[in-house]
Formats: sequence, structure tokens, C-alpha cells
Amino acid sequence: MPRYCFSLQVRPDRMEEYAERHRAVWPEMLAALEETGWRNYSLFLREDGLLIGYVESDDLVAAQAAMAATEVNARWQADMAPYFTQLDGAPDEGFVLLHEVFNLDAQLEGTRS
Repeated sequence: MPRYCFSLQVRPDRMEEYAERHRAVWPEMLAALEETGWRNYSLFLREDGLLIGYVESDDLVAAQAAMAATEVNARWQADMAPYFTQLDGAPDEGFVLLHEVFNLDAQLEGTRS
């Protein structure tokens, strides 16, 4: 399954609140993510506010479009937007995708061929 990694920047003065909000994500938001193809989704927050996200999806663009069509996502993104710096638009549209440069499993598989 394709893997994606992205980054955003959380405002330093809002990091604790941001983390707290993610300890109890709305059940309808969790269901929408699952139903629209977001798998193995995790967020990691560094002490300076750098947020790294990881998600697996058959098609991230399609998963994002499906989420954008849900009412719960519109509410969640509006609630989350004030937590970020340097953001144009909703957080789920403004993140920076990172390019994978190493994958242990892929390289190990290549040595076994």
C-alpha cells in the first residue's frame, strides 16, 4: 500500500492544546477517516511544533477528496486551522508532502531477489 509522510507547523503556544484535542478525536471524524481510505494514520509532534504525519492509502488524492466531501471534516479542519502557522487553507490541504528517500523493507526485498 502506498505510504505518505507530510509536515505542518503547530504554533508553539498551542501545542499542548493541539495534542489534547487529538487524544479524543470525534468518533464521527475517526469513522470518516476510516471510510475514506486513511489507514495506519499517525501524527508526531516535535517540541518546537514540527508536526509529522504518516498515512497509508491506496490513493491519497482520492482519500483527501472523499474527506473534503464530508461535513465532519469541514468542522474539524475549521477547528484545527488556528493551531497552525504558515498555512494557506485547511490543514488537510496545506500540508507539505515529504519525499521518501529510504525504505528498509523495499531495500531488503531487493537484496533477496
